[in-house]
Amino acid sequence: MAWPNIFQRGTLFSRFSHHHVVVFLLTFFSYSLLHASRKTFSNVKVSISKQWTPSAFNKSIRLPVEIWSSNHLFPSAEEATLFLGTLDTIFLFSYAVGLFISGIVGDRLNLRWVLSFGMCSSALVVFVFGPVTEWLHFYNKGLYCCLWIGNGLLQSTGWPCVVAVMGNWFGKAGRGVVFGLWSACASVGNILGACLASSVLQYGYEYAFLVTAAVQFAGGIIIFFGLLVSPEEIGIPGIEAEENFEEDSHRPLINGAENEDEYEPNYSIQEGSTITQVKAISFYQACCLPGVIPYSLAYACLKLVNYSFFFWLPFYLSNNFGWKEAEADKLSIWYDVGGIIGGTLQGFVSDVLQKRAPVLALSLLLAVGSLVGYSRSPNDKSINALLMAVTGFFIGGPSNMISSAISADLGHQELIQGSSEALATVTGIVDGTGSIGAAVGQYLVSLIQDNLGWMWVFYFFILMCILIGDNLNRPRSRHGPPASSEEPGVLWSCLKAAYSAVTKDASPA
Repeated sequence: MAWPNIFQRGTLFSRFSHHHVVVFLLTFFSYSLLHASRKTFSNVKVSISKQWTPSAFNKSIRLPVEIWSSNHLFPSAEEATLFLGTLDTIFLFSYAVGLFISGIVGDRLNLRWVLSFGMCSSALVVFVFGPVTEWLHFYNKGLYCCLWIGNGLLQSTGWPCVVAVMGNWFGKAGRGVVFGLWSACASVGNILGACLASSVLQYGYEYAFLVTAAVQFAGGIIIFFGLLVSPEEIGIPGIEAEENFEEDSHRPLINGAENEDEYEPNYSIQEGSTITQVKAISFYQACCLPGVIPYSLAYACLKLVNYSFFFWLPFYLSNNFGWKEAEADKLSIWYDVGGIIGGTLQGFVSDVLQKRAPVLALSLLLAVGSLVGYSRSPNDKSINALLMAVTGFFIGGPSNMISSAISADLGHQELIQGSSEALATVTGIVDGTGSIGAAVGQYLVSLIQDNLGWMWVFYFFILMCILIGDNLNRPRSRHGPPASSEEPGVLWSCLKAAYSAVTKDASPA
């Protein structure tokens, strides 16, 4: 196999200017801050549950009885936990709806304005949700739901915008490794959120929200004044002009054809060799692009698993092993560390192979084994952290690849002549569909755990990995995404056999 020219003699990084570095860092940390505020909520669930229920640790119980009753606090920790799970589901559904809208808006308005508005407005909502309601001792389920719906809609502006900006600056060559490293922004945000929350949690959960909201608001101001959304803004040629000089630039990495003659686009959204002003494509046209729907459905299952770890891992560690909340928050960082390494290495390998799907298929195959191993982790923090990192490598890695590099591939296909005006819309569709799956998953996870126990939650995750692989491995038309094997049933028959083996003698907890 020939080594791609882009990796020879340092070609990949020598072509980048300091503008590329600034764009990389600004988009990286802008989304990291958005994810840090989300992670804060999952890290303080135990403290919120105690504060909302009558317990020895609850400062609010000292309030007069009439104030306690009028503020609708929960009579038990179980009801408070159920409501916290409901907030997760509400957030994800509103986030999913917002992604579809934000992608379309981002392709029609200035991406810098949309991103900055979303970051600053979301920070204000988080500030009201945490510090303001606690300082005023105003606890109302309806208010919490409305605030979290608004937070989901506002946070949805982040991902389509940052991926579109990155897609404008970084071309197809080396996109796997560049986007693989860059997509660690979500995991870095999780780590940042966990560290910030654990550092101030002793003063009250509201201060965790206060710190992350303040940092996020400041980040939004920096984005407004500092982000360049495309090279054309400063007179640098766009990536389409550069890629015209690269051999075989017309065949995207997501295409499964082994032969150039097999790739024959049957329609074109934009015509003409010279286009002065690109018109944004419609939502329906974006859905019709090859690979968009299959990868969106696969990402729905994968994000379900990934976000279940994101929302419930600290809670699981604290309740299942009895570890302190601050310790569980810090330990959960290892899942994100595994995701960072996995996304970067798998992106690099996909660039070398010049194919994405085989890398995804192998990672998901190994993810089944990692899930089985982690579900049987002993009450030992070192072993748990190691197994957690391995699980994050094989689940977080593919999740990062689909949401970033593959979304950029889909948004720069030959059928739309590499138009950046489709990238935010395509990214919104992929991530929006994934968020719908994640939203449904949060309800299913709480339902399965309550009735069958945590072990069956892990069996559910294994089943989702099987469904993802079956979707990616099913043969497509020559215009669709690649099959990772010519025999569609072989690889995932092994997965199904493994799933049957581990669940054969399982019984409800």
